[in-house]
Amino acid sequence: MNVEEILATLVAFPSVVGTPNGAIVDWIREHCQAAGAEVTVLPGPEGDRSNLFLTIGPRQGRGYIISGHLDVVPAGEPDWSSDPFVLRREGGRLYGRGTSDMKGFLACALAALPGLAAMNLRQPVHLAFSYDEEAGCRGVPHLLAALPSLCERPLGAIIGEPSRMQPVRAHKGKAAARLEVIGRSGHSSRPDLGLNAVHAMAGVIAHAVAYGQSLADEPLDDNFEPPYSSLQVGVIAGGQAVNIIAGHCTADIEARAVPGVSPASLLEPVKARLFALRDSGFDVAWHELSAYPALAPANGSALAAVLTELTGQEPLAAVSYGTEAGLYQQAGIDAVVCGPGDIGRAHRPDEYIEIGELAACRKMIEGLGARLAA
Repeated sequence: MNVEEILATLVAFPSVVGTPNGAIVDWIREHCQAAGAEVTVLPGPEGDRSNLFLTIGPRQGRGYIISGHLDVVPAGEPDWSSDPFVLRREGGRLYGRGTSDMKGFLACALAALPGLAAMNLRQPVHLAFSYDEEAGCRGVPHLLAALPSLCERPLGAIIGEPSRMQPVRAHKGKAAARLEVIGRSGHSSRPDLGLNAVHAMAGVIAHAVAYGQSLADEPLDDNFEPPYSSLQVGVIAGGQAVNIIAGHCTADIEARAVPGVSPASLLEPVKARLFALRDSGFDVAWHELSAYPALAPANGSALAAVLTELTGQEPLAAVSYGTEAGLYQQAGIDAVVCGPGDIGRAHRPDEYIEIGELAACRKMIEGLGARLAA
């Protein structure tokens, strides 16, 4: 199968974040075993989702990891020009959910496997495919925990998020949480008898907004846009009707942190404000949704130098979106983001990837293999 045929197959699996992924895992496992790869399926604690780890070449020796995620965001937008789970070719573009983020990269890695197998590799190439990256990198920590039993410490990991094939050396970290306020409902004509959870949450949100704005005065990193950490409230839900005192309210918030700042620490002042509501009779809860560290630029990164040579592009200092690369770095593995597609096309209707980007990515992967060949 060529890369376009593989991509069409991958897109046809509606592997939406947070849903079972057994079908796509089984297909990739069979495809890779047919190419001579050693395949390990790593079920997650959810019971219906798995990570995949594949090795081509000798298991002994230090090699490189080609890393990507199997899940995609939902495709319920009404503005799609065609079925988002059927690959559509139009000129030099291939349309479908996940083409840029990031099944295009997976297709390139899978298409390169037969060529890698024929290279007589003296050091291995590993493929590490995770689940639920779009929910805050929930799957890859389980894969990283198993890594010492799967291979020797890798020389580096290429995280193939869409970067137009330009290596990226740093990105922000993220932490997200759901705030919950439980008050006491009743008739709106007697507010003195109730505890309005929406009103209480409004005070917490006002504090969060003001605190988020103050982060612009914190330590700056001009490699990023914006050059500071940020905090925002993305979702609010509460109440039943205008004439009922709201007894329940939730709000989802996130913080994005420049390297050197803990994303979770940015949420602590908001958490403290939420828990202070207990003094007024409210019940509250704090639910952690996701967290992953920033990717800090590594001085003298050997992998960044390798990718500069293989892609012909100088590394980009930083991007503001997040990836699994920070978790690889936290595990002691040199990590660089580099993949086909454009983040600006992701998470939107008529997501696409350019055929030329796929060709450049496959060439990069095969070039990496050639460096490891005998």
